[in-house]
Formats: sequence, C-alpha cells, structure tokens
Amino acid sequence: MNKKTERLLAAAIVLYLLIIIFPFIWVFLTSLKPESEIWGSGAFKILADQPTLEHYEALFRGNILNALKNSLIISSITTMYVTIIAAIAAYAIARLKFWGKRLLLAVVLATSMFPQMTVVGPIYQAFVKLNWTNSYFISLPYSMIALPVAIYILVTHFNKVPKEMEESAKIDGASKMKTFTNIILPLALPGIFTSAIITFISVWNEFLLALTLNPDSSYHTATVAITFLRGQFQIFWGQVTAATVVVTIPTLIIVILFQRQIISGLTSGAVKE
Repeated sequence: MNKKTERLLAAAIVLYLLIIIFPFIWVFLTSLKPESEIWGSGAFKILADQPTLEHYEALFRGNILNALKNSLIISSITTMYVTIIAAIAAYAIARLKFWGKRLLLAVVLATSMFPQMTVVGPIYQAFVKLNWTNSYFISLPYSMIALPVAIYILVTHFNKVPKEMEESAKIDGASKMKTFTNIILPLALPGIFTSAIITFISVWNEFLLALTLNPDSSYHTATVAITFLRGQFQIFWGQVTAATVVVTIPTLIIVILFQRQIISGLTSGAVKE
C-alpha cells in the first residue's frame, strides 16, 4: 500500500469517526444553549452566543440523581447474577457431552432475537401477580437481554482452554467445581470481563421494560427519566440534551477505560489454536 492510499484511507477513517461522534457533540453543545437559542434562527449555530449551565442545574434539581442511582443498582445486580449464570451455563455447554448441545446454544441465542414488545405483556402480568412492579426485581427479566450474548462469548473462551489442564487437575484429585473455579475461570477472565461490561451497558441503556414494570417515578431508571422531562404542552429539550450527556458519560467512561479488555475479550476466543 503506497503513501497516497494510506492517506486516503486515514482520511476516510477520520471522516467516518467524525460522522459517528457528531450527534453526541451536537447534543452536548445544545445542552449549553439557552432555550431561546435551541429554536429559531440560532438553532443551527454550533456554539451558543450565551452559553449556560441552566439546563444541568434544573436537571439535578429534579429526579435524575435518583434515576442514576436506580440504573446503577439494577445494572450492577443484573451484571453480577448474569455473569455467574452465564459462566456456569457456558462451561456446561463447552465441556459436557450431551445430545443437542449445538441446538441448545442456538435456542439460547434465538431468545435474544425476540422483540421485547412480544414478551413485555406476559412479564408485566407475572410481575403484577407477584407484586413485583416498582421494585429492583426488574433485574430478573433483563436476563432475556443480556444472558444469551454472555453465554455465547464465554462458550468461545471455555472452548479455547486446553482440556489437558482439566485432565491434569482431575488426576491430582481436584473436583469439577474446584477445577472450574481455580483453573478454568482465571483463564477465561477476558471473556468474563467482556461479558460483564456488555451486560452492564445493555441493561443501563434498556428502556421498554423499565418503563413498563416500574411506572413509579421513584423507581425510574435514567433512560426512562429522560422521557418525563416535559411539561403539559412542551418538551424541555435543553434538559433532555443535558440528561442525555449525563446518562451517556458512565458508559463512555467504561468503554474508554476498558476498551483493551473489551477488544481482547471479544477477539481472544475467536481464533482457534
């Protein structure tokens, strides 16, 4: 590849990245504009004539902090139990010999393809009967979203762990559980770490189940709280953009801090040695 081609490729990549991050930059700049500049002739100005933090001040006087707390609690609970269940299930699929193993993995992945709208009704009815609405029990149906992907990621990593290591541990007298916890899990940490991060982000951004199962404002998550930033006849777009920035920051920090681990976890199980 000559230098001219490399420069063109680099320019294309930079342009593509700018297109991707432009919406977030525009939302951030809009959150600094007074309401009068969001509309009218100044709507398309990149920088505000009179930058202000009034939208952020109004936002934090409202319910956003409680909503962020709810999102953090629900996402953390879901991440912990989904990662544990996914690790056990993925190890069984990767190592145990039984009929229909591939079919089982296909069924697990297929459950993630069902539209949420088709299952939210039965889940809501079950929650009403169990009196679980407006609670942190919402983390249970989130397994429908996060568990299939987590299992698939971990199956590839467990398949990469040499079986000879398990056989050596068995000869030394180690039980299945001890082999799993002391040998298999440490070797599969990149995949476990990746599945945990993906689970956290997917639950953090979920909207439909959170809105349906927790209608009480005291249990609203951050994504749901944004939709209630409106009055009787108008939407407070300044606060909406400010809330979008605030809600995006935690996941953005996670991706920036752990991007190497995420990439490593997604790719290390993809190559069969």
